[in-house]
Order: sequence, then structure tokens, then C-alpha cells
Amino acid sequence: MQSEFGPLVVFEIPIPFTDIIIPITETVTVTWWLILFIFIACILVTRNFEKIPKRVQNVVEMLVETITNLTKTTMGEGNVSFAPYVGTLLIFLAIANTIGIIGIRPPTADLNTTMALSVLTFFLIHINGSRANGVGGHLKSLTEPVAFLTPINLIGEIATPISLGFRLFGNIVGGMIIMSLVYSLLAYLSTLLFGTFGQTVPVFQFGIPIVLHCYFDLFAGLLQSFIFAMLTMVNVASAID
Repeated sequence: MQSEFGPLVVFEIPIPFTDIIIPITETVTVTWWLILFIFIACILVTRNFEKIPKRVQNVVEMLVETITNLTKTTMGEGNVSFAPYVGTLLIFLAIANTIGIIGIRPPTADLNTTMALSVLTFFLIHINGSRANGVGGHLKSLTEPVAFLTPINLIGEIATPISLGFRLFGNIVGGMIIMSLVYSLLAYLSTLLFGTFGQTVPVFQFGIPIVLHCYFDLFAGLLQSFIFAMLTMVNVASAID
């Protein structure tokens, strides 16, 4: 079954000897396939590396260098160890956000996915802040600049993962909703102008939505991937400093 814009339940897993049934949604299955795709792609593109790079190796090395430099610039030289995580996050989100262009529901159009990633960012912020400044020093930062602002600082810390998750979710699902409305309108116009033929073959749905797909699925998707990764780096670096 499927709610208005919710993910489709692909199959269900019953728990033996109980009445519990675990629904496996389209979000979960697409995420599994994305993880598998990225894993296999990493193996294939790195298995024949040479001292003198050629073709695919040039692209991979350029990508790694770009992500490393971005991490250094944003978080500082001392935090370049975060580059592998930032790179993984960027690659996963770039694919997950833009996969809608081939007709697959983006996993990031599900609030569960975006909130899971933002909660991970939340833990990265406070674990690394505590490691860098000590638990006491990190907790003390919540009382600055003056102690009576502590409740506001706590609210701000809790709001960070919420805003991260909802920003990404809102932009991706908003694009889906707009595209759904556009397709409905074009189907209506096809039927209105061409009658039964337009209902069977929605003429206006061919070609016209391409420009909007380029914006909502490609440009906006890649932009939101970059924004999420940048905000993650900025917040973690701020906690460490």
C-alpha cells in the first residue's frame, strides 16, 4: 500500500511465533540497491590502479582530491581524516537525490532517511567535540557566553539535526510533489485537447517535463547533497574548535 506521497511497501517480513510483521518499504530496498551499487562501483574502479593514472583512474583521483581539499578548506588541515566520511556522504546523497530522474523514488524523499543521516551528524558533533575538548569542556561550551543562555543553547543543539533532516527531506519531496502536479496537468491538457487519444497517449508529458526534471532532480538534488555535507562539516568543525 502507499500513502499520498509515502513510500510503497514492497514486501513484509513476519516474525516467527508472533503477530509482528515488519514492512519493507521502497525506501529501504532502493537504499540497499544504492549501497550495493556504490560498493561494487568502488571495487571495479579501483582494482586496476596504476602509477601513471589513465581515464577512469584520473576521474577517481580528481574526485578524491576535490573532496579532500573541500574537507581541508572547511574543517581545517587537522580534520582531513573526515574526508572519507564526507566523500561517502556526498556520493550517496548525490545518487539518492537524483535517482528520481530515472523514475525511482529517492530514498531522501522519506523523512526516516534524512533524519537518520542528521542524527548521525548530531552524534559526530558531540562525540568529536567531547574528544577534542573533553566531556566537561564540551558541556561547558553549552553555558557560553553566559550561563542563563544554557537552555537556548540546548534547544539550538537539538534543532540542528531536526533542521538538517527536514531541509533535505522538504526539498526532495517538494520536487516530487511539483513534478506529480505537472504530470497531472499535462495529462489533463492532453485529454482536453485530444480526447480519448490524449487520455491513452498523454502527448504533453513527452519532452515538456525534461527541463523541470533537470532542475528538481539534478540541480536541486546535487545542491542539497552539497549543502547537507557542508553543514555537517561546519557543525563538526565548530564543535571541535
